[in-house]
Amino acid sequence: MNLAPGATRRTRGRSELDVIVVGAGAAGGALALALARDGFEVAVVEAREPAPWRAGDEVDLRVVALAPDARALLDDIGAWPAIAAARIGPYRQMHVWDALAPGSLHFDAAEQGEAALGWIVENKLVQHALWQALATEARVRVICPAEVDAIDDGEGAVTAVIADGTRLHARVLVSAEGADSSVRTKLGIAFEGRDYGQRAVVAHVTTERPHDGTALQRFRPGGPLAFLPLADGRCSIVWSLPDADATRILALDDAAFRAELGCAFDFRLGAITATTKRAAFPLRLRLAKRFVHGRCVLAGDAAHVVHPLAGQGMNLAFRDVRALREILRAARDRGSDIGAAHVLRRYERERRSESTVAAYGLDAIGRAFASDSAPLAQLRGIALSIAGHLGPLKRMLVDAAGGTRRGGVAP
Repeated sequence: MNLAPGATRRTRGRSELDVIVVGAGAAGGALALALARDGFEVAVVEAREPAPWRAGDEVDLRVVALAPDARALLDDIGAWPAIAAARIGPYRQMHVWDALAPGSLHFDAAEQGEAALGWIVENKLVQHALWQALATEARVRVICPAEVDAIDDGEGAVTAVIADGTRLHARVLVSAEGADSSVRTKLGIAFEGRDYGQRAVVAHVTTERPHDGTALQRFRPGGPLAFLPLADGRCSIVWSLPDADATRILALDDAAFRAELGCAFDFRLGAITATTKRAAFPLRLRLAKRFVHGRCVLAGDAAHVVHPLAGQGMNLAFRDVRALREILRAARDRGSDIGAAHVLRRYERERRSESTVAAYGLDAIGRAFASDSAPLAQLRGIALSIAGHLGPLKRMLVDAAGGTRRGGVAP
């Protein structure tokens, strides 16, 4: 079999693959590694090698807040030690409040009997650690640079035709390419959702007072503003703004930006004393109308894109990985065809249900907190106060964000 130029080739004992994973980002890389560790034969098709992470580089502007279940997955597949040994920012507390009304919500890991609520990690670092792990996994064939040109979804197998003519045959194909999935387009799977008309402005800033390992979020008219604690003492900011405001903020000089940011955050950590360069990315809601088509499956951003106000995008993607891994492993262990319709439908039912709740739940919260209506602001303040004083409700919110439930990790 001819591989794409520059591809990595490994010798396997049989000609047929179990799973083809298209895309080697966080979701695709974690899934391929997890399945290989479970004994599946996997091919990964990736258009370009991820940018390397280097300790001497500036902290990546794109960071993620990994929940406990995401860390557990990465630890289980052997990728977490490399991430933890690099640089991570654990946060032990989280504080949320409304700019227009009294009332706030505070979470503390100690109240949950945990060392941390989550970890702030660079997007690039997660991808780098997974890419490095894939390179040493004997059951993974990495084909890069390469793209899927066509898909033949047959009754007993699925065939992916690479642009150079290479044909890969497997029981299941997973698209984990991201929001603009070419596989999803080729399969004719539509999506629902909307563009928010907003962008998230990101930067790393130094503040007058220390963050003390606390993630902070202030709901403001127009969009939330989050300060996430970095390992080096700075904060990573994620400021959701209407497009016109984002354009204006990006054009400010550093001094003006620091002043406006401090004001927008009510100087909760004192003055903003330094900032990195800024960047912005568009905010969208996308939910694929189907997560399964024949033997093809969508995972991660190929299946769902949610508002970043709760930092759940990558955590949802890792929950896709965990669910699909468990479902495929269980099917194999009982002697079933892992690509059978009844097997993959279970994944679709489980993951589309949670993804729908997350996507539209976050959308509703974003709409409610973006309003500057005084009566609605008062209701928001009351709701935050009630949630903050009801222990069981707070626990439920923490468990939902962390992917856990009482008694352990959710199945």
